[in-house]
Amino acid sequence: MIDQLVYDWNRDGRAARADYRAVELDDETLRDGLQGPSVRNPPLETKKRLLHLMDALGIDSADIGLPGASGRARDEIVALAKETLGLRTLRPNQALRTHPQDVRAAIEVAQAAGVAIESCAFIGSSPIRRFAEDWSLDTMLRNVEESVTALVKAGLPVMFVTEDTTRADPETLAKLYETAIGCGAARICASDTVGFATPEGVRNLLAFLRGEVIRGRAVKLDYHGHNDRGLGTINALAATAVADRVHGCALGIGERVGNTSMDQLLVNLRIWGLIDRDLTPLVEYVELVSKHCGIAIPPNYPALGADAFRTGTGVHAAAVIKALRKGDRALADRVYSGVPASVLGREQRIEVGPMSGESNVVFWLEHHGYEPTKERIARVFEAAKQSDRLLSDDELDALAR
Repeated sequence: MIDQLVYDWNRDGRAARADYRAVELDDETLRDGLQGPSVRNPPLETKKRLLHLMDALGIDSADIGLPGASGRARDEIVALAKETLGLRTLRPNQALRTHPQDVRAAIEVAQAAGVAIESCAFIGSSPIRRFAEDWSLDTMLRNVEESVTALVKAGLPVMFVTEDTTRADPETLAKLYETAIGCGAARICASDTVGFATPEGVRNLLAFLRGEVIRGRAVKLDYHGHNDRGLGTINALAATAVADRVHGCALGIGERVGNTSMDQLLVNLRIWGLIDRDLTPLVEYVELVSKHCGIAIPPNYPALGADAFRTGTGVHAAAVIKALRKGDRALADRVYSGVPASVLGREQRIEVGPMSGESNVVFWLEHHGYEPTKERIARVFEAAKQSDRLLSDDELDALAR
């Protein structure tokens, strides 16, 4: 019924349509996410709970750390890898440089955990990075060959990652990826490390890797994006048209301004009809990350912010109230919202403030057990019009009494 009341220009077909698909998802919250300059490292028990929430959300894999970082990091990777043994589908991976020290650490933690942790070996690839580091391509290729070979020999599945892929030339990328695939890498990953790409750039790059590097071989393709230009979510959606797996972090935390937002990606995949899964665990997922990583959720954050399904504006509230009075929750969820609150286990909230109409006041009074008499409505309405913000429930209670 609701679909018949909404004309969807997103699917109109007059122009080229982005071919979004359901893909595998990799959660980087517990590794790349924790590299954000303002982010705190949460306790181990919180990390374990987050793995369970990721699993409940149908996320396929999670990066659980950088074993070359420290002894503490290695101990936590072992504990988290063991935790995944009790999960339904979520599987662990770990990030490492193409450096002998990191390779040894990755192999050791996998052996200690008794889990074949997918090992994501990365190296910078763009000309600007190579110039800054004084790297020669021959040295880079040798590092890739030695590290991927050692990981594969140890029985670990390998994803080879090029950093700054979206600013790297095709010839260099082809040589790096071919070397890794030749040594046994089962996946390759393209990274928009500094958030440089546009959706067109993402599709162009991934199409090149799919058509001219993978060339029909049984090698999977990943995309890892950052949000420096505010394009993290749309770039990730664009990537689903070509990639096999897309990466993200809770609340988009991570280096500088952060990574693709995993929660926004899931919400958009659900609304697009590409996935049909319970997204109510997203509320606890983002709240845990906010609390234990020290990252506040802005009130206007999409879908999960405090204001996402809250209005004190008369015209908006009137339409929602009319839908609710029809007894139609689905209609109320959609009449003034692009994201149905019920998808996240939330509900529409009607509040009272300077932009409100009398219908806001009547609705609030009725739903808080007060008879909406003319005198009471007038008293609350006048106070609201004199305010510079929405009135709190305590303030409204006092006025209503």
